[in-house]
Amino acid sequence: MWGTGNVGRPAVRAVVADPDLELAAVVVSAPDKVGRDAADLAGLGAPTGVTATVDAAAVLADGGLDVVVYAATGDTRPDAAVDDIVACLRAGADVVSTSVYPLIHPPSTPDELRARVESACAEGGASCWVSGIDPGFMADLLAPVLVATCVSVDRVEIREAFNYATYHAPHAVRELVGFGTPMDSPPPMLWPTVPTMVWGGVLRILAEQLGVELDAVDEHIERRPLERTIELPIGTFTAGTQGAFRLLVRGLVDGEPVIVVDHVTRIDDECAPDWPYAPERSMGCHQVIVHGDPDVTLTVEAGDTADPATLGDRNVGGIALSAGRIVHAIPEVVAAPNRIVTAADLPLVVGRGLVRP
Repeated sequence: MWGTGNVGRPAVRAVVADPDLELAAVVVSAPDKVGRDAADLAGLGAPTGVTATVDAAAVLADGGLDVVVYAATGDTRPDAAVDDIVACLRAGADVVSTSVYPLIHPPSTPDELRARVESACAEGGASCWVSGIDPGFMADLLAPVLVATCVSVDRVEIREAFNYATYHAPHAVRELVGFGTPMDSPPPMLWPTVPTMVWGGVLRILAEQLGVELDAVDEHIERRPLERTIELPIGTFTAGTQGAFRLLVRGLVDGEPVIVVDHVTRIDDECAPDWPYAPERSMGCHQVIVHGDPDVTLTVEAGDTADPATLGDRNVGGIALSAGRIVHAIPEVVAAPNRIVTAADLPLVVGRGLVRP
């Protein structure tokens, strides 16, 4: 397990819960985590006997490692994250990760990055799979199954509607997606081409699964200012600064959007009241919305149950779904070809052995 942050904590719990897996090592970056049992870092009741280390090279050199769950952030350190993943693959360890979104769909991956990771896979005899919830299984697993229940389909939307007020990543909330920053300074996540880099791959995976040939992918972004100053656990967000954004990445056929990723993200529920909300104004949800014969909507809401301090939190629960998805697919990823794989390369992953007595 590499990383014990927002994704890493539930990933450790998922590894411990899965009867097919054994926790072998935990790599961290924070000095205050070194030497602590993984159970302490992940919120488990019983000790695992595995203590955290910063020495990733020593862990990889051990030779007895089969798989690395790479959950260290890639949003703010993409080059370092790729370096880490390549080192794991070269050492012969398969990698499952939520960290480097351009690897979700190899044909959409920049040539240099794809060649580097594929070379590491070949050298180490290992597979690499990047997924999550969105980008991830909402598009490449649930959407094609839902479409297959319809008579015919005109458009498929993958929507995320969330309030980030409780998202435990202050740097990402402010610097990456721009909440609380001036309206005349768009944040990195909303720079031109960045949304397509992150979500374009899942559009194309879904298009391939549905037998749709996209003519183009475009982006549409709107931002709204806060109309009031709000105080949150992660700080003060001032009126007039960014309070909401709506991001659409659209796969076009004959100029019409056929497959769409739609993210509606707020820091204050009073902001952008004309944009979609999660059902019953909950803090967040993911949806697959199919327009056709018939119209159908699938809504996924996940509430945290592991930490009493965040009980029911939709942000924490959604991240746990991402962790569970990649961890419980490990046996299938190990059996996959030694290259970058996608969800379409894997068989159906079911939760065998996870029901607690």
